Amino acid sequence: MSDQPATAGAARRTKLAAGLYLVSTPIGSARDITLRALDVLLSADAIAAEDTRTARKLMEIHGVPVGGRPMIAYHDHSSANAREKVMMMIAQGQAVAYVSEAGTPLVADPGFQLARSAIAEDLKVLTAPGASAALAALCVSGLPSDRFLFAGFPPSGKSALKTWLKDLAPLRATLILYESPKRIHKLLNELDEALEEDRQIAVCRELTKKFEEVIRGRISEVKAVISERSLKGEIVVIIDRGDGPQVSAASMEEQLEDALKELSVKDAAAKVAADMGLPKRQVYQAALAMNSNA
Repeated sequence: MSDQPATAGAARRTKLAAGLYLVSTPIGSARDITLRALDVLLSADAIAAEDTRTARKLMEIHGVPVGGRPMIAYHDHSSANAREKVMMMIAQGQAVAYVSEAGTPLVADPGFQLARSAIAEDLKVLTAPGASAALAALCVSGLPSDRFLFAGFPPSGKSALKTWLKDLAPLRATLILYESPKRIHKLLNELDEALEEDRQIAVCRELTKKFEEVIRGRISEVKAVISERSLKGEIVVIIDRGDGPQVSAASMEEQLEDALKELSVKDAAAKVAADMGLPKRQVYQAALAMNSNA
């Protein structure tokens, strides 16, 4: 993380209502912290963090003192006791800020269970939004951003990975995956087998950091570019949308026939198109033809 502080203004101590504050932190450059995030970190009664050392360093960079406030470690291996401690503090009227090691809390992050517990206990949950590796990668990928799906980390087992990709491949949404440097070559090999050869992807590495890199192209092209390289750092893979599930004309007509018994042509076509993930115009034309032949 770059150690250059934000210079737009100092953090302001404000009175925070009791609750869990989900504070987004930089994914690389320390200057990507928001002023509101600094305000929350300065004003919270306690700080819960996936990595307390990283949180302390970030606060030091921006001149936010920990003071005598509790720093609570909360990560994947934390027990239910750690979660209950945070819930108790909030129930007693305290404001607790939770920060991930980097990025937005709850996105592939242990803070999910923390927020769920607070919501289940009817405690206030708020957010100080900011940096996100998933959205940053989507922005620079050059791939469609109007509809996307964050799929997290792929499964490690080969069979599970194949099934996982088979389910995702036809979706008409840009896919966002996280992957480790050690497994990126394996993932690209599986993508090459699971997806059509002209599918576009972008491998985004070390975003906002000194060695930031985005490799774009067809799967085979990206594979060739990094085939002899050992990549390092945080990696996000963006995959262009699929063509939708392959549906036979007979199957579509069968569903239309049932829908037309109760609905108008327009409504029947809309229902079947939504149920089967097909273009509305295609289904509407088929419905018109079936209705005129009835």
